[in-house]
Formats: sequence, C-alpha cells, structure tokens
Amino acid sequence: MKKTILLIDDDINLLNVIASYLISEGFIVHITTYGYNALQNLEVIQPDLIITDIMMPHIDGYELIKKIRSQKNWHRIPVIFLTAKGMTQDRILGYNSGCNAYLTKPFYPEELISIINNIFKQLEFWKHNIRNNIPKTEHKKNNSIFKSFTNKEYKVLLLVARGYTNKEIASQLNSSVRNIEKYVSRLLNKTKTRNRTELAKLTLLNSLSKLEGE
Repeated sequence: MKKTILLIDDDINLLNVIASYLISEGFIVHITTYGYNALQNLEVIQPDLIITDIMMPHIDGYELIKKIRSQKNWHRIPVIFLTAKGMTQDRILGYNSGCNAYLTKPFYPEELISIINNIFKQLEFWKHNIRNNIPKTEHKKNNSIFKSFTNKEYKVLLLVARGYTNKEIASQLNSSVRNIEKYVSRLLNKTKTRNRTELAKLTLLNSLSKLEGE
C-alpha cells in the first residue's frame, strides 16, 4: 500500500520539485504552503509522514510540530524538517521539538528518500515486535486506559514519554511544577505503572498499536 506524505513549504517551486520526485518514487503526495492549512486538513489527508520547512509565515515548523505532537490522533506521525537553518543549535531545537529527521537545504533528493525509507523501516520493525511480543488483549486494555485521559493529562504524558523533567513540562504547558507532579502521579495511578520509564514504554506501545489500526 502506498504511503501518503504531506509536504509543507512556502516555496511553491521547491514544493513542486520535491513532490514530483516523491511521486516518481511511488508515494502519494499532498502539498501546502501554510502550516495552518496542514493542521486543518490532517483528518482528511491522514498522512503517514510529514515533511515541513521551518521558516514559514503565520506558523513556523517548530510551532507546527508542537501542535501535532500535542494531539492524540497525530502525535505519532513522523516529521522531517527541511530547512536552510543548518546550525547545530537549530538542529538540537528541531530534535527537541520532536522531529524524526533534519535535512539542511540544499540537499540531494536521494538522501531524502533514504531518510523516509529508513523511518518507515523502523516503524515496521517496532510494529513487528509489538505484534510478536504483546497480546492483542493487552493492546485493547491499554487503548481503553488512554481514552480515559483528559487533554491536559495526555499532553503531560507525551512530554514524559519524550524524557522531559517536571520542570521542563511545567514550562512547556505554562503550569507549576507542583501541578505537573500531581498530573504525573495521576497518570501513574491510572496506568498502574511504577515509574516514568514504564509510563513512557506504555505510551510507545499505545502509539504503535494505533499504527496497526487497532
């Protein structure tokens, strides 16, 4: 089955060039020049992967990925940053924002294809391990737990899974450290996990089970 890629860049000429190359490689491609358009159409497009520029009008790539990672249905979508910003600090900021790969312009199209294929191979590897090691009944139990979370609880959970400290989560969500501690304690109780490591693992299992369509 062909993979669907959402391509976002305010340079329409570059968009068309990359889109043509991706289509020639067998992908289904949707393009847009605005991040807000992408967010509004995620449910319709249902991309398997997003490729986005960082420097864009109205909403930049960092803000775009922040909004994507905060959503229950879309936080698991792989994101590749394509950007002219190639400084080390820019790359660190990109990875800390949750991107899966960072490619600096100009680049070889073959390198982009290699990155895309590698991301999909990793996802297939994880899904294979989930299928072989975790019973379906366990998947269903985990999914029912996650559906009971409030939006704020889910945001805290995603940041915990990404390795953020309570202080960093408080800063991200404009909350107090004390409140975040309460949320983390509540999440541990709801999931019956003993620590943040187990909580992060459970989040990964839930994300991968969704990739399998359960």
